[in-house]
Amino acid sequence: MTLRERAFQLRGGLWTALFLLILAAARPTPRSVALGLVPVALGQLWRLWAAGSIGRYRGEAVGAERLVTWGPYALMRNPLYFGNGLIGLGWGLMAGPWAAGTFLAGFVLLYSLVIIPHEESFLLQKFGEEYRTYRTRVGAFFPRSWPGTVRGPFSWAVLRRSEVHTVLSTVVGTLLIAAKLLLP
Repeated sequence: MTLRERAFQLRGGLWTALFLLILAAARPTPRSVALGLVPVALGQLWRLWAAGSIGRYRGEAVGAERLVTWGPYALMRNPLYFGNGLIGLGWGLMAGPWAAGTFLAGFVLLYSLVIIPHEESFLLQKFGEEYRTYRTRVGAFFPRSWPGTVRGPFSWAVLRRSEVHTVLSTVVGTLLIAAKLLLP
């Protein structure tokens, strides 16, 4: 098993470890909490759109039944991770400058160098030229151009089945950081 494959399997635990670093370093102020809530909310909304646009995404192994190129996937190849990035950035902003810097460094290293290359290797092997074409047209985290449409299938059932955990984690994480306002 490769490092990238193992990191993919452990991505939830690695995300939790990154959050715990942010929480440990957190020195929130009322202003930092208010500022951080915006990217947290935007990140969770973005994740909901992305998760509802695919049929399956939870699992210890990469598994795609089809190449999703609609919804937020028409704008970027990694909208779930982009949503995670916004949530983590929001938590970092809530927690303070040291925490925000720690999060950004950890996020870039973990996702850009380990997890995303593992997924992209799978997608390239499974979808070949279709994925190559998609990858040249659509940026990893930022749009290269605006597509004509982002419409495509959306499943509320996927959200109920798979995204409830993330929403609860986002709410609890946000509340834990904000609760540090009450500590001396």
